[in-house]
Amino acid sequence: MKGRNKYLVFLLILSAGLRLFAAAALGNEVESLPGTADQVSYHALALRVVDGFGFSFAKNWWPLTAAGAPTAHWSFLYTGYLAAIYSLVRSPLAARLLQALVVGVLHPYLAYLIGRRVFDDRTGLVAAGITAFYSYFVYYSGTLMTEPFYITAVLGVLYLAMRLAEAHEIRTVVRLSLVFGLTLGIAVLLRQLFLLLVPLVWLWIWVRRRPEKPATTFLIPLISLGVLVAAVLPFTLYNYSRFSRFVLLNTNAGYAFFLANHPVYGTDFIPAREMENYQSLVPDELKHLDEAALDSALLERGLAFVAAEPGRYLLLSLDRIPEYFRFWPSADSGLISNLSRVISFGLALPWMVVGIWIWLRGRPKTPLLTGLGAPGMLLLGFSAVYTLIHVLSWALVRYRLPVDAALIPFAGLAIRSAYDRIAAAQNLRLGHEKTAPDHA
Repeated sequence: MKGRNKYLVFLLILSAGLRLFAAAALGNEVESLPGTADQVSYHALALRVVDGFGFSFAKNWWPLTAAGAPTAHWSFLYTGYLAAIYSLVRSPLAARLLQALVVGVLHPYLAYLIGRRVFDDRTGLVAAGITAFYSYFVYYSGTLMTEPFYITAVLGVLYLAMRLAEAHEIRTVVRLSLVFGLTLGIAVLLRQLFLLLVPLVWLWIWVRRRPEKPATTFLIPLISLGVLVAAVLPFTLYNYSRFSRFVLLNTNAGYAFFLANHPVYGTDFIPAREMENYQSLVPDELKHLDEAALDSALLERGLAFVAAEPGRYLLLSLDRIPEYFRFWPSADSGLISNLSRVISFGLALPWMVVGIWIWLRGRPKTPLLTGLGAPGMLLLGFSAVYTLIHVLSWALVRYRLPVDAALIPFAGLAIRSAYDRIAAAQNLRLGHEKTAPDHA
């Protein structure tokens, strides 16, 4: 273990170094690079907050936010992070470097902890190594977007769920539930979509703990829900004070669902980078509404599209799958994007698939609920549900990255198994050579 700990420390240092280098390369300018258009918005919004204008933009902004009007389209937590940095030093580079350092250590460390808990220590080390070098993670680590912190928070939720599923002593359950609730709150405040995953995680914890039925089980959702509500409620009240209507957190789900399922696209999903004149799709009679009212109205229109043409919606959703799982080069992407795609998900996907197969094949026969309570099932269940949500709504490669992070331990299992097989074959060959008679 001491030797392996040295390897882990080396991987964490290497991971942080790669991400710091990437952050430094992005520099102090904030521009729309491939897959990073949102960082322009977060940067502008944070500057407005620091300058005392609150959550608003100085000019008309994407998607249909008027100049000076209140906005809740963007993550309050991440905007707050940038605003805190800018209040000390108005330097995007400083925000990039701090972010890269934090996620450069925490992200691969969580991959190691999950790989070790689900499989074994060596698999955890391989998972940490894959995470450290994964080009998508390195690229996004220095962008001024929610992705780096969000993906790390998601892994934190999954790991803490595994810890809680096996905790019985009341002090441990209470302590872990508080941290679990805080991590849930961070994930939700970075991307409200994660609220849809919270019941799944709670259900898995219950299934895992069900055979022993410990009395402390009820404390986990009770405490973590309390912390989650405490994290979200201030922003709900803040939204009500500005929009005079209930807005739980962010005003982006309605617009995304409306645009992604508009009949104008038929059954061919059009990625955001290829959409033109998308604002013209919003009905003129809705454009006078404030952001919250518009989001609600567009969600109604989007659901109406689905109800009117369920067959088209199904085919359109199926057409989102290739975009979501894209790992091959494409003519509409630059060299860096194509390379990042191929040398990260393109190389890791076969190992992920093989690792899942190895794990499922090696599992003992158990009752259904007992089998669903296996830690590996939490990773697979999260990945399946998370993928389904995006296939049914809005698909982008960067939206898949939390799934990449959750499946990397399976890739680690496959690589570790392949190494063991090669090593065993090599030892067997050497053994035969040593025992073979010398005819010289």
